[in-house]
Amino acid sequence: MAKTVKLALAGEGGQGVQSVAGIIVEAAYNEGMEALYIPNFGVEQRGGVSVAYCQISDEQIGSPKFVYADLVIALSDRAVRRTQQYVNKNTVFIYDSSIEGVEKDLPANAKKVLAIPALDTAKKELHPRVFNVIIMGAAIAVTKIIEVEAAKKALEKKLGYKFEQDPKLRELNFKALERGAELVKDLV
Repeated sequence: MAKTVKLALAGEGGQGVQSVAGIIVEAAYNEGMEALYIPNFGVEQRGGVSVAYCQISDEQIGSPKFVYADLVIALSDRAVRRTQQYVNKNTVFIYDSSIEGVEKDLPANAKKVLAIPALDTAKKELHPRVFNVIIMGAAIAVTKIIEVEAAKKALEKKLGYKFEQDPKLRELNFKALERGAELVKDLV
């Protein structure tokens, strides 16, 4: 039976959802899977909601578009509202617990709605700049579409030049990836 994961990541411009999507898709591709990524920027580069659509499968993917996602991750209040249309009874919906005032906007039809403290974890335990890598770790743990080691290799490829300049960044990013997986392990 084919395993296909449809993922929608959404956040404000600058939160790194496009980078995370690109790294996840590259990791899956490097593991021999079919992988598609469609970024949605529009005016988001000027401070709006940025959405990244990903599909990963062990079979050929027929169309890059999808109606419903298996996993939706929303990193801002506007992203919570913007991504509701991709949720159905099979969707796991994750949002950052630091987002206030979205309780009435959370999808009632989702399989599960999970609030995780990604931003607080980044600020208190690691560094605010790895907030998006924590999110990536959570996405990988929920979907189980790729191994954490594959994501580490893709991170190394994407950020290797920065890791060479400051080796502590490698450790910080790898720890953030693992910490993101830990945040959801008892929730799914």
